[in-house]
Amino acid sequence: MSSVTSIPSLRRAEGNDHRWLILVIVAIAQLMVVLDATVVNIALPSAQHALGFPNSDRQWVVTAYALAFGSLLLLGGRLGDMFSRKRVFITGLIGFALSSALGGAAISFGMLVTARTLQGAFGAILAPSALGTLISTFRDPRERGRAFGVFGSVAGGGGAVGLILGGLLTQYLSWRWTMYVNLVFAAIAVAGALAYMQSNRPASRPRMDWPGTLLASAGLFLIVFGFSRAEIAGWTAALTVGSLAGGVILLAAFVLAERRVSHPLLPLRVITDRIRGGAYLSVGLAGIAVFGVFLFLTYYLQQVKGFSPVTSGLAFLPMIACILLASNSSSILLLPRVGPRALVVTGMLLGAGAMTYLTQLSVTSSYVGAILPALLALGLGFGMIFAPAINTATTGVARQDSGVASALVNTMQQVGGSIGTAALSTLALTATATYLAAHHAGALAPAAAAVHGYSVAFTVSAALFAVGALVAFLLLPPRRRMRELWDAAITEVTPAVTANAPAQDDLARAGN
Repeated sequence: MSSVTSIPSLRRAEGNDHRWLILVIVAIAQLMVVLDATVVNIALPSAQHALGFPNSDRQWVVTAYALAFGSLLLLGGRLGDMFSRKRVFITGLIGFALSSALGGAAISFGMLVTARTLQGAFGAILAPSALGTLISTFRDPRERGRAFGVFGSVAGGGGAVGLILGGLLTQYLSWRWTMYVNLVFAAIAVAGALAYMQSNRPASRPRMDWPGTLLASAGLFLIVFGFSRAEIAGWTAALTVGSLAGGVILLAAFVLAERRVSHPLLPLRVITDRIRGGAYLSVGLAGIAVFGVFLFLTYYLQQVKGFSPVTSGLAFLPMIACILLASNSSSILLLPRVGPRALVVTGMLLGAGAMTYLTQLSVTSSYVGAILPALLALGLGFGMIFAPAINTATTGVARQDSGVASALVNTMQQVGGSIGTAALSTLALTATATYLAAHHAGALAPAAAAVHGYSVAFTVSAALFAVGALVAFLLLPPRRRMRELWDAAITEVTPAVTANAPAQDDLARAGN
């Protein structure tokens, strides 16, 4: 315990008196990336009406972002390891803001999709550098717990915030403001980064693994595209099967290639670590469930219950409150006492219970009785999953690997979300069609069929949460092992930071 609590020398050596301001800057950037995956969803009908594109093209506004973001994350993470993370972070912010401005000013469908693609590409640069900055800024396990509590709140609740913000902006201003709002976030974050972040370059810059970059980017692109295509054309369509098979083959080739190069894009030591691998799987499984919950509950509230976009978004507020409560309490108070295994397993079981509860929804169910209890349980569960899992996934990562390790966290969440959205949507649509064919009579038949489809998706999500609980129990460490990892990280970092403290002080005085 003494090695964890006696950290003053480490704090002084870090030479960074603005770490809590940096946390705010990083949280703003992460919020901008996460909420952009959902903020546009509510604005889509208005954008479609304004630009005049058909229903068949509507999904590309969402898919273009997911394709660029998911396929380029590993490249974005490696850039943060190769260059000054401050400059990479600011580049991502400015690029994301300009892409958002382009989308807000779109006068055609092609212009909007181009802007969304650019948003995804710059988001893939921004997200890993944000988390990498957090890793290098907070070394004290207690402060690290507080920082990851905030970051986990954003990662878990940002999507719901996007639904609320998207509803408010679309209903009271314009769908274009779901894009323009990023200019405000980016301006604040860029100003803060210029003022408070240090420009630390690696002592020796690794080479870029271009073959590995091409294999990984193409493989992830095909995986995300395949699942997105399955939602439209079905699982047996030639393009769906070909994309998924091609993606798996390319990723397998990527793994083989990484074993043979001297400067791999993804050092296999990052993912072969049992504890880190378990944390990545936990984030991925939870990512599937997060986007599924937002998607189907939004459909249910608006299409079945007749809620307005703003009311539908506000309905998720209790879940956001529980995410904030659970994320911070689990990272600050509980993680040092019980370890990540107990927290993540409990969070997964809460998620499984909440999804099982949601399978009881009917056309006449009330929000208070049928949805609110599940949202509260899900919020607590997400808070107990994301922050401890992200903290565990990045504990003990070497500086030269922190960018790609951070990128993998975002990759698992993004790819998990893409898989969840496509796979669960396909299951729900199939179940809806089957139910409607058997119960086609009656005015409420379409609504009842839709609710039946949602219930099937919730059942699958409950099963995935149960699998996640098993994975976390088998792979994540108990409290004692986690404490050993923290102690080892402090022992390794303290001499290096102490030796570098004078140089850091000179750099800080120079104003970067």
